[in-house]
Amino acid sequence: MAVLGAGLSGAAAALLLKSQGANVTVLDSAEEKQLLKSTVDNLRGQNIEVICGPAADSDSRKYDFVVSSPGIDPESPLARNFSSRGIEIIGELELGWRSINVPVIAVTGTNGKTTTTELLAQMLNACGQKTIACGNIGKPLSEVAREGKQFDVLTVEVSSFQLETIKTFRPAIAIWLNFAPDHLDRYRSVSEYRAAKLRVFENQTKEDVAIVNAIEDLPELSARRINFSAYTDRADFRLVEGSIVYHDKPVLRLAEAKLRGSHNIENLMATLAAGTCRGLSFEEMVPSLLAYEPQPHRCEFVRQVGGADYINDSKATNLDAVEKALLAQTKPVILIAGGKDKGFDFKPLRELVKQKVKSSILIGEIARRIEDDWRGAVKSEIALSLADAVERAHASAKTGDVVLFSPGTSSFDMFKSYADRGDQFRELVRALPK
Repeated sequence: MAVLGAGLSGAAAALLLKSQGANVTVLDSAEEKQLLKSTVDNLRGQNIEVICGPAADSDSRKYDFVVSSPGIDPESPLARNFSSRGIEIIGELELGWRSINVPVIAVTGTNGKTTTTELLAQMLNACGQKTIACGNIGKPLSEVAREGKQFDVLTVEVSSFQLETIKTFRPAIAIWLNFAPDHLDRYRSVSEYRAAKLRVFENQTKEDVAIVNAIEDLPELSARRINFSAYTDRADFRLVEGSIVYHDKPVLRLAEAKLRGSHNIENLMATLAAGTCRGLSFEEMVPSLLAYEPQPHRCEFVRQVGGADYINDSKATNLDAVEKALLAQTKPVILIAGGKDKGFDFKPLRELVKQKVKSSILIGEIARRIEDDWRGAVKSEIALSLADAVERAHASAKTGDVVLFSPGTSSFDMFKSYADRGDQFRELVRALPK
């Protein structure tokens, strides 16, 4: 068997296959010095061959099938080396699914996946249903399968990259939170990206449940639908006078919750809907949801400096996330945005930026494009680094302003991850003079 990618998912897939008695080779286009040494050493310590660099792209051996990590683009030379020869390729998610015998709750959407997955895991465990948040966060599904621990249900965040390569993956409950353009550096069009996400419903039957945002225009689904929305009354879970209501019955008062913003209201709705499908009562579910605290990098308040609030929203890797962050602000905003050029423009945010943002400071390879897209709507300047951007924001921020770091794109042109980016922003803000 071959595994493409020597990162977290690839290593998990390789170790699972090895535990099942397979001969495994891991291939990665990166040079070995670019890979995590401990991971490579661990794989080789398990008698798993690791091939790196150009030799991986040109490996001509025939394998029974190939497992691809979600970060491997199907059009990359590494992947094409096998697909062009007709060798079956499945994804790490599919491999993990084939190795478990536990029902799965799958959470997808452009934004809110991680929060909802964590909400679900916290709620289910508090209610006595043993689960783990895994998949696109935490442990890959293949690692959970290899460890063999007993769970009542698995709470799995799934990305479009993971769904590209499924064949039999069938969640008992599939949650579709929302959809907005993203990852156009990977997909040829928005419709192609959407089609990949829609595969979460592909293998469901009438015995399964699809929990979907009521304002989304989705195709006919085989599964039973439950709808939610903070924006329309035509939904099973809806918003009425500050409470989440289920079929006209108030079930959760939002003033008592620590989560804020309409997007988080919908995350709570989807979580409650999944809980009802698992046979839980609202009385059981609500206490743990009220106790949930937002994780770092999601509109995280860092510090007030000179009367201005500094907010870390590094998790905002697309326009929809920036929009939600801006809508949540009630004070004048100095916006720090930018990063990797993922192939979409920032014009859809132009009117909202004009209303909410007093100035923008742009970073990364997409900075010039954003400046052009927002020209005439807001005063923009380009910073040479995140440190430079924070210094510029500090110099211009007044009492009552908000300095919002909400990049709107991914971090890989300048940082290891959105978490690394957010951590650096936080440390830069903490180092500012009072």
